[in-house]
Amino acid sequence: MNRFFAYQSVTQGVLLNSAPVLDRFGLSKTKGFVMSGVKLLIVLSVLAIPTAVAAKPPLREVKEIDDELYYIAIANEISDYCPSISGRRLKAIGVMWGLKSKANSLGYSDGEIRAYVESDAEKDRMRAKGETYLAANGVSYDNPKSFCTLGQAEIERNSAIGVYLRAN
Repeated sequence: MNRFFAYQSVTQGVLLNSAPVLDRFGLSKTKGFVMSGVKLLIVLSVLAIPTAVAAKPPLREVKEIDDELYYIAIANEISDYCPSISGRRLKAIGVMWGLKSKANSLGYSDGEIRAYVESDAEKDRMRAKGETYLAANGVSYDNPKSFCTLGQAEIERNSAIGVYLRAN
């Protein structure tokens, strides 16, 4: 018995590792099939790029990220103005790392995340939103005790803001 039986010609009935059949352009049919599949994948990838880019909203519109940053910012402002309440900074840092991971998993690059967080326009928007919330809850920058009152209420309610605060 021939020990190279897997390499026998097609005429002997073994198809393993047989020589490719060339078409009229000098390419094997297998290679042509693979190349057409590769071309199809490339075309589909190129067509999908505008769809993927268009489907990703600005980070400010991703509520689960923007809202959590807002809660952290309000808690930070309360802890800065009220001496009897401190911020739970390690918790906030952990949550922010989680938000970064979430944004990455949604397709945002580190550069896009950094641009959002460091944007002066976004900081101004967040400040205006926060000041509106504080004013609606009776807080005045002229009266630091009003920050303490709101902070205590947020802690007692264990609200989204209160979880980032601790009474001293």
